[in-house]
Amino acid sequence: MNGAHGGPRPAARPHWRAGFLRGGIELRHLLRNPRELSGHLTNVVVALLIASLVDGDVSGTPAPMAHLVLAGFAAYLLFQIGLISLPQTLVTEREEGALLRLRATPGGIPAYLVAKCLLVVVTAVCTVALLIAATALLADGPLPRGPEGWLTLLWVTALGLLAVVPLGAAIGAVLPNPREALALIMLPVMALLFTSGAVFPITSLPGPLQQVAALFPLKWMAQGLRSALLPDAARTAEAAGAWELPMVALVLTAWAVLGFLLAVPLLRRAARRESGSRLTARQLRAARGGAAAG
Repeated sequence: MNGAHGGPRPAARPHWRAGFLRGGIELRHLLRNPRELSGHLTNVVVALLIASLVDGDVSGTPAPMAHLVLAGFAAYLLFQIGLISLPQTLVTEREEGALLRLRATPGGIPAYLVAKCLLVVVTAVCTVALLIAATALLADGPLPRGPEGWLTLLWVTALGLLAVVPLGAAIGAVLPNPREALALIMLPVMALLFTSGAVFPITSLPGPLQQVAALFPLKWMAQGLRSALLPDAARTAEAAGAWELPMVALVLTAWAVLGFLLAVPLLRRAARRESGSRLTARQLRAARGGAAAG
């Protein structure tokens, strides 16, 4: 099709390419923001402190309890970045008018989602890599056992992020405002942390809680990372007495599909509902709230 002046109309830039370009810009902004970087470093320090306080072995296995906690904490970091950090970012940017601007950009929502996925994936992978390296050097933490262990670590990390990042985007699209976002997300996420076997053996929990935890991705992310980082004998502490890696892959894939099916339409719906008057009204309410608090 020709343009207004008779020349050929340039082909639309693929959404993924625009998303990667935008994601690269956001990554550079992150690297220049000491406050955000210090938050991720704090998580690694907290994991090291927790590991230093845990003694003994996992019951019935030769695996140190500290190693189980570290593997579970690595899974929790992936989960947290996808389901807490990402929704908060999306809600904050919506309040600042980002979704309103996307309405005028062809392919803006898919490219925006690709950029956020890239930002979260790189941040999460670097944070977990730093955690594993730091614990191995400073706290005699666990490392993958041979090529198979490294491969398991990679695919569980990748699939776990695919399971939680789109879900986090979907949640961020429906949360009301940045002030309420953290409160609405933190409680269920912390509940899953303590019921998914991430910080202690899941077999120590009542059977009904184990069954509920098995419905959510954190339990399977932690189990998959334990299979990569702990000795094979530690599988006896799992609910089924085995690592169940095919089930890990199946559950995480199901959550990834669900998240993608929800994220794009919910973000599009949120963008369609945005208007200049809505944005101005929210900013005025926020300003009045800030003035009242002051």
